[in-house]
Amino acid sequence: MKDIQAFVFDAYGTLFDVHSVMAACNKAFPGRGEALSQLWRAKQLEYTWLKTLMGRYEDFWQITEAGLIFACKALGLDTPPGVRTQLMSEYLRLAPYLEVHEALTSLAPLPLSILSNGSPWMLAAVVERAGLKERFVQILSADEVKVYKPSPLVYELAPRRLGIPKESICFVSSNSFDVIGAKAFGLQVCRVNRANVPLDELGFVPDAEVRRLTELQQLLKT
Repeated sequence: MKDIQAFVFDAYGTLFDVHSVMAACNKAFPGRGEALSQLWRAKQLEYTWLKTLMGRYEDFWQITEAGLIFACKALGLDTPPGVRTQLMSEYLRLAPYLEVHEALTSLAPLPLSILSNGSPWMLAAVVERAGLKERFVQILSADEVKVYKPSPLVYELAPRRLGIPKESICFVSSNSFDVIGAKAFGLQVCRVNRANVPLDELGFVPDAEVRRLTELQQLLKT
């Protein structure tokens, strides 16, 4: 990787642990929290792709709620409106991964941004709660173009809004489809592979791979 002028981060699963909702899921449905969290996330992603392919964009909050409703039905869990509201609110206070603050500090003074499928207000809430608001010069949302990743229209927001050539932006994500989509668009890409799992076989590979966000600083030295 060379000539990195800015870092752009995916939010869900990269900076923020989507499975930090598991505690609330377990509280609502003892012993079923892990299964609910896993299926909820899987459906959330699947619905973004399907809605984009159908040309029927919906706000990420609606997508997330639809995924939750399906997951509960599939697992045979009765979900009264109050419980659903409580579980949905967890997406506004997702826990950042433990190394996030240290990693972002180590990358200063380069400009840092977020590029996410999340709705602007959802991203603003979770960033504010995590104490990260001052870390980012831009928080970019797929809502601006009304399609979801891995559409190139989403990744194009980064160079356009930052005023930096795409070849000089390092995009960081832990999601395989996101890594591949960003690389196909032409960004430099670093994959965060916390679980040490293989990349999907879709013809594109990241420029670098790390296990923790704190390793990103090494990219600047090379």
